[in-house]
Amino acid sequence: MITAMNDSNEVLVDCQSVWKIFGARAPAAVKAISERGLSKREVLQEFDCVVGVSDASLQVRRGEIFCVMGLSGSGKSTLIRLLNRLIEPSLGKITVKGKEIAKLNAAELRDMRARNIGMVFQSVALLPNRTVLENAAFGLEVRGVPKEARNKTARAALEKVGLADWTSKYPAQLSGGMQQRVGLARALAADPEIILMDEPFSALDPLIRRQLQDEFRQLTKSLGKSAIFITHDLEEAIRIGDRIAIMKDGIIVQVGTAEEIVTRPADDYVADFVAGISRIHLVKAHSVMRPVAELKSSQPQFDVSALPRTSPEADIGELIDLTMQSDRDAVAVVENGAVVGVVTIRGLLRGVAGKPAGELAAA
Repeated sequence: MITAMNDSNEVLVDCQSVWKIFGARAPAAVKAISERGLSKREVLQEFDCVVGVSDASLQVRRGEIFCVMGLSGSGKSTLIRLLNRLIEPSLGKITVKGKEIAKLNAAELRDMRARNIGMVFQSVALLPNRTVLENAAFGLEVRGVPKEARNKTARAALEKVGLADWTSKYPAQLSGGMQQRVGLARALAADPEIILMDEPFSALDPLIRRQLQDEFRQLTKSLGKSAIFITHDLEEAIRIGDRIAIMKDGIIVQVGTAEEIVTRPADDYVADFVAGISRIHLVKAHSVMRPVAELKSSQPQFDVSALPRTSPEADIGELIDLTMQSDRDAVAVVENGAVVGVVTIRGLLRGVAGKPAGELAAA
């Protein structure tokens, strides 16, 4: 049975200082990294080894959709394969539900993959000679679940992804988007707590892709699942993720919400990535408001009582609408019944431009 779980701060996946090094001299390279702190380039030059993932640390909480974004060769797909031990880490520690996966024996690892971690690849790899229902039930079949029980669960999963009327069809009769839905249903049928998604929508047409992005987020949230979603598309990461990790050359450059990354990029690389991203629905009132206490200290006569009001989570688009509908040039931000800040026109313009919070304070 597919169950829903409540969100919490519980950490389900904990990745601590993880490295993955490819090459014949990988053990020597690992030792050199530990003892001498070699860089990725130095490892390649000295040991002829490639660093796929470099000192990666991240945590994924229960109920969270965590996106890992990077260009080709950034290490994102290598990272996700480390998280369920499809490949072995060279250095570092990965725990899933409190269990260090490197210490699991073969049977324990198979059980964790079968019960706790579902995975959907870009190539969904459906079995062509099996029906949609049989494909969705395949993971349960491998676990030894009786046919009647696994088909019931698979039907429920297919209904969740909108394929209840396609159970008797074969993969060749489905569109690319429908095949991806079958892959997701197969993962959901096992009722895992964590779903790993490796660029599942990247080969699809833009309209279908956006539709599946929205469906995936809504479904994942409604079922209370945690997800780690790999993508090379920042807009996709923003659309889906609660938090985003940006990778470059095997290194996690920055982790944060979409708003944090857009308004406070960690370096020029991230700033270049976010330069073309619209801030309208990303930047919130709490980031662009001027604290009311600060405002009143500089302008004691400033009256907030007649201002239009909104919540700290109102985005720039909502703030623009409120400002245009009012004859006042500011909006009051209210939390727990009290005015906590004011968004001025200057602050609003800085928010549209995605200026850092430190600059916004002077607005």
